Amino acid sequence: MSAADDTKPEKVFRLSMLIYDTRFRSMTIQVIALMLLMLVGAWLVNNTLNNLAILDKELGFQFLAEPAGYDINQRLIEYTSRSSHARAAFVGILNTLLVAFLGCITATLLGVGAGIARLSKNWVVARLMTVYVEMFRNIPLLLWILVMSAIFIHSLPQPRAFRGGAEAEAHMSMWDAVAFTNRGFYIPRPVYNSGSNAVIIVFLLSIVAILGFGRWARKRQNRTGDILPTGWIKLAIFFAPATLVFFIMGQPIDLEYPALKGFNFVGGFHLRNSLIALWFALSLYTGAFIAEAVRAGIQSVSKGQSEAAAALGLRPKRVMNLVVLPQALRVIIPPLISQYLNLTKNSSLAIAVGYMDITATLGGITLNQTGREMETLLLLMAMYLSISVTVSMIMNWYNNMIKMRER
Repeated sequence: MSAADDTKPEKVFRLSMLIYDTRFRSMTIQVIALMLLMLVGAWLVNNTLNNLAILDKELGFQFLAEPAGYDINQRLIEYTSRSSHARAAFVGILNTLLVAFLGCITATLLGVGAGIARLSKNWVVARLMTVYVEMFRNIPLLLWILVMSAIFIHSLPQPRAFRGGAEAEAHMSMWDAVAFTNRGFYIPRPVYNSGSNAVIIVFLLSIVAILGFGRWARKRQNRTGDILPTGWIKLAIFFAPATLVFFIMGQPIDLEYPALKGFNFVGGFHLRNSLIALWFALSLYTGAFIAEAVRAGIQSVSKGQSEAAAALGLRPKRVMNLVVLPQALRVIIPPLISQYLNLTKNSSLAIAVGYMDITATLGGITLNQTGREMETLLLLMAMYLSISVTVSMIMNWYNNMIKMRER
């Protein structure tokens, strides 16, 4: 028998194998489904563009350069009614980012505190936190926003009013620097003079130094077991360099305090009730969900871990910071990312209390004035998608940084 007889004949590829061969069938079905989906999408886009052309509303974004013609009550940059729709949209984006940033920070602090307190051995504290969590989780967010707005409007005093024939006015608080009124909160506004850039740069470098020091301290602790008083050192790095440069440069940053003139406050920075109500409602609502994520993460750590740490002589605070939380974070971070995204998207309910975010500006007044519903909605979706993806990327990076690694 020759060697040629021992060789098996090579299988020749045939088109029928794409259907009848199990090795290729699943891929064939997926490619066909993708092509059909792309065809349906192309048909929808083409049909939409044709209908817009019939209505003499060809897709275009030239309207963004036209004057907006409306005012925005809460803004972080200069804006007038003569500004363009693009600038109005940018002001709305900044307002959305402002309330999302404040809400995420406050909700995290509330959620972590409430989640730990729910596990407290103190019966009163644990039950109070349970009431908070269940009450805020089970009532729609829109109602909480309206309730918060009503509380601030009706419980706080007017800047100046006449009651019973006598003049009454809101009093300054916190060393005569802040005024709490039913029109909002008036806080000092920084005034930047010559030399302020040096202070700001040193302050930013201090934050970078704090992050670098914290990373070095963790590596040193893992290597040697020695625990440094990082809290006090970070606090010194945060304040000392910027304060020193501040006085060396001749105090280039000043504060403009609000002052009562007539029937309202002037000067300073005005945080309107719509912003405060939305901020508080989003924080309290999202904090309740974060509290449950924190509680679940802590409970996922075996009690034996805490008992072993206590047996080594660690105090409860050290046990929580060094043993429990590092292991619980792998359970806490994924749902925490979702809550940050939900808070950012839920800020679109701001229109209920008159807060001018991106939904109220671009997706509200600009849409109604220009009639460009397709363009404004596409831009609105793109902006929310960009914000959400950015937040998700940052939090996923942080989750990857702190995840436990096997030796």
